[in-house]
Amino acid sequence: MSTDKPDITPSNEAELADQGFDEKELADQGYSAAAEVGMIKARRTLRENIWRGLKSAPPTALFGLGVITIYVFFALFAPLLAPYGEAEIFDLSYAPWSDEFMFGTDQLGRDILSRLIYGAQNTVGIAFITTLLAFVIGGGLGITAAINNGGWLDNLLSRSVDVLMAIPSLIFALILLSMFGANTLNLIFIIAILDSTRVFRIARAVSLNVVVMDYVEAARLRGEKMFWVLRREILPNIMPPLVAEFGLRFCFVFLTIAALSFLGVGIQPPTADWGSMVRETAGLIQFAEYDITAAMTPMLPAAAIALLTVAVNFVVDWFLHKSSGLKE
Repeated sequence: MSTDKPDITPSNEAELADQGFDEKELADQGYSAAAEVGMIKARRTLRENIWRGLKSAPPTALFGLGVITIYVFFALFAPLLAPYGEAEIFDLSYAPWSDEFMFGTDQLGRDILSRLIYGAQNTVGIAFITTLLAFVIGGGLGITAAINNGGWLDNLLSRSVDVLMAIPSLIFALILLSMFGANTLNLIFIIAILDSTRVFRIARAVSLNVVVMDYVEAARLRGEKMFWVLRREILPNIMPPLVAEFGLRFCFVFLTIAALSFLGVGIQPPTADWGSMVRETAGLIQFAEYDITAAMTPMLPAAAIALLTVAVNFVVDWFLHKSSGLKE
């Protein structure tokens, strides 16, 4: 090994470790164990990582990934795939299933198939944005509280979250939407803030296990900035449980928005939404004796909700198993 100490940058620290420079020497110049693991993984191409993951995936995970891919495809290309407009009205209320209207029409004469496709764009898209916002708020505050463990900021944030979590989220959301108005923007912010309390709890819990580690303390003693410690040491070590929680939170947010839409205070008409579609077509169930296809119409958006929930849970279970390091 050369006696001259090399200049270490984030782009070459893993290579220098492979060349024989010991960990203490690298640590003197800002070496990060988490960063080295990230650099080794980064050497693989995206295609290699995807292929390695898919080869080890169980059938349930492959099924879930396939369903999610189909949903995303329909959500992105809804205007091109839908045979009619989202709110286009025909002079045929509750028309039966036919060649012209594959799944019939609703009480206003709108094509059910078209609204199902647009519902993927609206329901899934709004749920994803809401979950992402909840993680930005809850995850950021949770990690901040963990770093300030036992301090006044940690106590203030934790007690505030306890107060919000003590109120049933669905009832609280109904009250807030009734106060501020049931529009899409209010729906996103209210559900995101309420759901961020759950994210705060798990982010704080997993971060507490990391901030006490020796390598985090060593980084602080080296004089590293708190943002550097957060980005290079804490965040890489808490990502697996947070990613898994993102999938579960997405399911809960997705179902909450559908429930609120079913109650009439979620996504507002004429925007297509699976929850409101169940409510609008529920009356067709009473005609099962005369037309079984009519009775199945409200089951279509309900099945779309259930299928996506199951698919996401399959993928989350696989990811948790994969990130845990357990072997079959």
